[in-house]
Amino acid sequence: MNREDELSRSDIEAALATRRELGARYDAELVDGFAERVERTVERRVAEQVAIQQRRTSAVAGAGARQLALGIVSLVAFIPISIALGVNGQFLALLVTLAGIVAVNVAHAWQSRNP
Repeated sequence: MNREDELSRSDIEAALATRRELGARYDAELVDGFAERVERTVERRVAEQVAIQQRRTSAVAGAGARQLALGIVSLVAFIPISIALGVNGQFLALLVTLAGIVAVNVAHAWQSRNP
């Protein structure tokens, strides 16, 4: 961002002072120049907001694929663990393992939805 694109109160005051000095003959040129600066500033700010929104959208889209992969890996990992613990009669260990896997999936889903 360069100084020419930045609008401030002093810029507005300078434009009004110039109008007072030059008179009504140069009103159109002063207004056109000021309007161009306002338009450039608005366009720059809109472009920044669009870029931010695009980054958020792409982050959420990527999170969906990661969440699916994590869910599949969790399921694949839990099946043999549940068989091993279930056969040995360790149901409390089975519940703790299941709670841990669910907690990891929930934490990842929550983190992915709040960029």
